[in-house]
Amino acid sequence: MSTSTSAVDHLLAAADRQWRALGVHRRDRATLAAGLRTELEAAAVDGLDPAELLGADPAGFALRLAEEAGVERTPPRYGQVLGVASAGGVLALVVGYVAAVGLHEVFVAAFDLPRDVRVPVWLAAGVFYAGVAAVVVAGAALAVRVALRDAPRIRHTAARMTLLLPPAVAVAIVAAAAFGWALDFPLTPLVIGTEAAIVLAAFLAATALARRWSVTAAR
Repeated sequence: MSTSTSAVDHLLAAADRQWRALGVHRRDRATLAAGLRTELEAAAVDGLDPAELLGADPAGFALRLAEEAGVERTPPRYGQVLGVASAGGVLALVVGYVAAVGLHEVFVAAFDLPRDVRVPVWLAAGVFYAGVAAVVVAGAALAVRVALRDAPRIRHTAARMTLLLPPAVAVAIVAAAAFGWALDFPLTPLVIGTEAAIVLAAFLAATALARRWSVTAAR
């Protein structure tokens, strides 16, 4: 493979990443790439550096090509997705808490264990946090699916949230618990806030990844 061919392939890969990030569909990316390859290879034949055609901002050049071609795009709308998912998760948590308090006696009667049965602390904690995480994930995914139902590929986003959020939140809870354990679990605003921030960061990152996965997936 010649140096010029390698440079062209590298530039096309960079442009394709930008088109994916913009939500350009696969068929349109192929058309844009074919046209750009022709121009870059022609420049190489004329003895020019293919990178000179793209200038100092290859991402901006790829964006201009997409806009000039008028290709169909799926806007990521990360801000809306993250905001709705967060609101849905918080709302589900509040509703779940109210329901748990209201049905406390029912739960006690249904799961009343003999006095000689000892449930390990780690098991009880695991069940509790798993239940909380399940409520938050369900609320977030449902909120995104309903509130943003007119957004492109939002069903895919909600479905992928249900795949990515559980492990992300689980790892974050373990990390937050490890952080608190390292400090002997002090009930100070700083430590509690840090633990909450760890879980929130994982939640937002997984949600953003689910949306990006949906937007950039081949169609």
